[in-house]
Amino acid sequence: MSKQRHLRRRRRERKHMPTIAVVGYANAGKSTLLNSLTHSSVGTENKPFATLNPASRRLRFPREREAIITDTVGFIRDLPPDLVAAFRATLEELEDADLLVHLVDISNKDYPDRIDAVNSILAQLSLADKPSVLVFNKCDLVAPELAATIARSHDALHVSALDTATLTPLTLKMEEMVLGPCDVETHA
Repeated sequence: MSKQRHLRRRRRERKHMPTIAVVGYANAGKSTLLNSLTHSSVGTENKPFATLNPASRRLRFPREREAIITDTVGFIRDLPPDLVAAFRATLEELEDADLLVHLVDISNKDYPDRIDAVNSILAQLSLADKPSVLVFNKCDLVAPELAATIARSHDALHVSALDTATLTPLTLKMEEMVLGPCDVETHA
């Protein structure tokens, strides 16, 4: 599987297709976000490690350009040895990504510790300097004012992966970060 992923990544590079990896603590809603953004049906379950193999799909931006977005294995502290192989596949995707979308479950009271855990793992992997956007997911499970305040305090976005109406700011932010700012004259 690793060789197949390597070949797919090389084809994307030849086509100059930007890549985005969705990272985050286990059960943050990464697969649900991928499904909502790409209108796909990657398997989702409300349990850690429902995703053991990275899944990649095409994402079409408003400017009619595309990127590849990849759902990755959820991070946790002290990863069990039997999940290390699955995590290695995620690492391959992270190394090649042009952008990391760090997804956080805002409804989990331990979200600050989970942000720190993911950031620590990224730093250990020498990926802390990779362009990223912090996104609080599951904002439908907390008061709207609280979601907005938390996101603002972290210079982040807040979404509900289950509500595609909340995803437009994220899509525009990802587009800007991988393709550059929109030229107003071409969109006028």
